[in-house]
Amino acid sequence: MQDAIRAYAGKVNMSSQIEVYQNRPTRAIISLANLRNNFEIVRSQTRPGAQIMGVVKANAYGHGILEVSRELLSLGASCLGVAVLEEAVFLRRNGITAPILVLGGINVDQIPGFIEHDVELAASSLDKAKAVSAAAKAMGKTAAVHLKIDTGMERIGAHWYNAPHFIDEIFDLPNLKVKGIFSHFAKADSDTEFTRTQIARFEEVLGYLSKKNLLPECIHISNSEGVISFPEAHYTMVRPGIILYGYASRREFGDRRLKPVMTLKTRVSYFKVVPADTGISYNHTCVTPRQTRVVTLPIGYGDGYSRHLSNKGEVLIRGRKYPVVGNVCMDQIMADIGPDGEAYNGDDVLLFGEDETGVVDLQELCDRIGTITYEVLCMISMRVPRIYVR
Repeated sequence: MQDAIRAYAGKVNMSSQIEVYQNRPTRAIISLANLRNNFEIVRSQTRPGAQIMGVVKANAYGHGILEVSRELLSLGASCLGVAVLEEAVFLRRNGITAPILVLGGINVDQIPGFIEHDVELAASSLDKAKAVSAAAKAMGKTAAVHLKIDTGMERIGAHWYNAPHFIDEIFDLPNLKVKGIFSHFAKADSDTEFTRTQIARFEEVLGYLSKKNLLPECIHISNSEGVISFPEAHYTMVRPGIILYGYASRREFGDRRLKPVMTLKTRVSYFKVVPADTGISYNHTCVTPRQTRVVTLPIGYGDGYSRHLSNKGEVLIRGRKYPVVGNVCMDQIMADIGPDGEAYNGDDVLLFGEDETGVVDLQELCDRIGTITYEVLCMISMRVPRIYVR
């Protein structure tokens, strides 16, 4: 535990605060055993022979990019996917030597940094590819790129119908190795017909490459939903993201189920009896209908506990669920444990995830506030220590 806290503290330059964080009531418990379980489910759903890219962007969806990356590589991930160069450089500086692809767009000024740190780029336009080629030539190196094809996301990438010209030009550029080609599903969890249209568009491009004998090593389009619902689109690599952390459109796979990797917990910091007809928290958005007992918990939107959970969240204390009442504050929330509820200062509180006392389902909380698990996980701030357990 001390090592995990020290790793966290070092990232945010708080090494002098290690003892404080060691006893901090609010913490995110990261289960590496559950990460292993989820990775094994991904592997069981993936076409034999296809590589697995572990997607660890956004601090591994809030779970801790370095620790999660190390674990995924030890489990058999062949490479890592991140969103920005800074994430890749952080991994390189901390000893990660596996291939890393930055999935997002390229800032031309950063291209030398990609090449210097041996980070693979997404070539999303001919102009960007030419800039990469020129920088690599000036540095006397070869840059590895993955061609990004837009099959219906309308984010970055060359449109599939313009791909022949795009491909012909790129393969003639010096100091450039086309290592892969990829696209991204826009509605894989909600629209099977459109997803199959995207697959057809992608295969049209692959057909053109095949005719020219230019198919690259890494061919990938399947995100988490693609892994479990579109096996015909696994090609030579899949890119699981949210599924690794315990969430997907389905959670049961035979006798196995996805397990949440992050469990967010805190402890009761204050207990009081509140009279009937009393307003709670900012703007008194909750007024007690009767005398009740209210506990205060040291977590708020400054820790990433969304303000949208005001009067909508729930917590688990001593095996019983209680509602969050009043507006979520920056650093504290309140929960109504009822006229006869029992809780004491220092009691453990489950905010989401699961432990030996029960479950607070993150997906259910997200449904209440109209968001997705990705967002809530990524919002958990760096002042919440991550504690890694097996």
